[in-house]
Amino acid sequence: MKYPEFLPENGTIGFVAPSFGCSIEPYHTAFLNAQKKFTGLGHRLELGPNCYASEGIGISSTPEACGAELTEYYCSDKNDILISCGGGELMCEILDKVDFDRIRVTKPKWYMGFSDNTNMTFLLATLCDTASIYGPCAAAFGMEPWHESLWDAYHLLRGEKSSIEGYALWEKEGKKDEEHPLEPYNVTEEKKLMVCLPEKQKNNVQYKPLVQPAEELQEEITMQGRLLGGCMDCLVNLLGTEFDKVQEFTEEYQDDGIIWFLESCDLNVMSIRRAVWQMKHAGWFSHVKGFLIGRPAVFGQEMMGLDQYHAVTDLLAGYQVPVIMDADIGHIPPMMPLVCGSYADISVSGNALKVNMQWK
Repeated sequence: MKYPEFLPENGTIGFVAPSFGCSIEPYHTAFLNAQKKFTGLGHRLELGPNCYASEGIGISSTPEACGAELTEYYCSDKNDILISCGGGELMCEILDKVDFDRIRVTKPKWYMGFSDNTNMTFLLATLCDTASIYGPCAAAFGMEPWHESLWDAYHLLRGEKSSIEGYALWEKEGKKDEEHPLEPYNVTEEKKLMVCLPEKQKNNVQYKPLVQPAEELQEEITMQGRLLGGCMDCLVNLLGTEFDKVQEFTEEYQDDGIIWFLESCDLNVMSIRRAVWQMKHAGWFSHVKGFLIGRPAVFGQEMMGLDQYHAVTDLLAGYQVPVIMDADIGHIPPMMPLVCGSYADISVSGNALKVNMQWK
């Protein structure tokens, strides 16, 4: 696994828009303020040509333009790291236009983004053996003031932090909108981690896995392995394509084992279960050591007796590894920035989740 150099003091931050750009509110104003925040920290900026573009379908521009921007800015020596402007819908369509062969042999560079950016963060790890950061996109850094999670992402980019802890509160209803583009996260809900722990099946009879609050457990939960994952909406779209090299990746790192971090955006609980089923039957979960599941965007949804917890645990319990749910990952902020491809030592004690990442 290749680890890029961290953002130096006064280093240059590059911005690209392989998915949506910052062309409309509240993202436009938030992105402008993010640039002020970063320059105030002493950094130079380099903006790609698509950062404010809006002529694409589900992305900022044409697949050709987005693929060219991403390739050129990743391989350029004019910026030190890249942060994606935002998520979107059809970043998958640019992948044919991204030169992964060139990226694979160029000097590695930190790339950060989430959601639709799974198409880059995940593939950097599985196609190029290069670590990436599943973390906030550019516009989020425009909030006033920064939430602790934004500082965590920044310090991670600077190489000043490798251990990330979960946050006490999360946002159920955001206040950021076109009239209030710089609103910080409206964190009002107490985080309550849910867990499903390994337990032996008696007489091979199928059972409904036990899901319980982590705070009810007396013992600490630990797991070690290489972090891999992202947004399930995007992951299952890659599955079975020429970009799917997951089995090769898990075989390469089988001695470390894999900790999958997964979250979802548009998927309802039935779709989440179908996605997990598909990944399971594709062999993606070989050599798994544990699962970190983020709060789904459909938090609290129940359909035909299925909730967000059993949408995953009923299919994952057979692996006999810990499944940690409602973690601070993904679309319901705040989100812990995670280095996809890094080796992690993870612990859960009550509602305290800690991810210690190692560059090996």
